[in-house]
Amino acid sequence: MAAVITSNCPDLKLIARGKVRELYDVDENSLLFVASDRLSAFDVIMKNGIPGKGKVLTGISVHWFRNVLADVCPNHLITANMDEMPAKVRQYKDQLDGRCLLVKKLKVLPIEAIVRGYITGSGWKEYKAKGTICDIPLPKGLVESQKLPAPLFTPSTKAELGDHDENIHPSKVAEIIGADLAKQVEEAAIKLYTKAAAYALERNILIADTKFEFGVDDKGTLYLIDEVLTPDSSRFWPADKYAAGRGQDSFDKQYVRNYLEALPGFDKKTGVELPADVVRETQAKYDVALKLLTGPALRK
Repeated sequence: MAAVITSNCPDLKLIARGKVRELYDVDENSLLFVASDRLSAFDVIMKNGIPGKGKVLTGISVHWFRNVLADVCPNHLITANMDEMPAKVRQYKDQLDGRCLLVKKLKVLPIEAIVRGYITGSGWKEYKAKGTICDIPLPKGLVESQKLPAPLFTPSTKAELGDHDENIHPSKVAEIIGADLAKQVEEAAIKLYTKAAAYALERNILIADTKFEFGVDDKGTLYLIDEVLTPDSSRFWPADKYAAGRGQDSFDKQYVRNYLEALPGFDKKTGVELPADVVRETQAKYDVALKLLTGPALRK
C-alpha cells in the first residue's frame, strides 16, 4: 500500500493544506477534513509518508468524537460515512474513504489546548532548566515521565506552516481569546483529558499528554474540532511497561522524533526521507493504538 501524500479533489475548493490535513470547502455550513499519510515531527514534514496513517487518525478521532467524549463537549463531526456526504464529495470515495470527515464550519480559536498528565518532552526539558512548565511552577524533585499531581493545562500558540508553535502561560490565553472563552477552553480540555485518560487506561494506554483544538459557532458555543487524541496529537504509553525516571515506549510518533534526534545533520527545519524500517515500525505503533483504543476493553 502506497502512502497518500496529497489528496486531489478538483471539484472542491481547497482552503488549506497543513502538515497532515487538507481542508476543503463543501457548502456554507460544512467543510471536508482529509487526513493524508504525511508525517510531521518538530513541525517539519517528512519527505515520505506512513501508509494508512490518515485512516488510523480518522478512525481514532471518530471513535473519540462519537463514542467517548460527546457528553463532555460538542464536536464538529457531521459524518465520516462517505455515503452520507454530498455528491460532490462522494465522487472521490475511492480516494478519500476512511480518511475524511464532513465537519461543521466554525470559527477556529488561535490556540492549542495542551494537557499534560505526565512530565515528558518539552515539558521535561523546561522543568529541568527552570522547575516549571509553561512558566507554571511545579514541585521539586520530579523525575522524567512522572505522573503530575493533577492534569496541567499548558497551551500554545498555533504556528503557520513551517513555523513552530510557542508554549505560553495559561494567563496569555485570556489575552488572545478573552477571559470567558479562555476559562471554557481550559475547563473543557481538562475534562476531556480526564475522561479520555481513564478510558485509555482500561485499554493499557497511558495518555502522557495531548493537544486539543476548539472552535465556536455564531452563538459562541464551544466545539471540539480537528483531530482528537490520536498518535499524532498525543503521547500514548503502554501502561504495563510504564516506569517513572526514564523515557517510555510509545504508540505514537515519539519513535520518529527519537530517530530524527539521533540522525546526524537533522536540523529540525528540513524534512528527510524516513527509512523503510522506521516507516514500518511507526505504522505498526499506530495500528496498535487504533486496535487498543477502538476495540473491547482489556480490563475493567
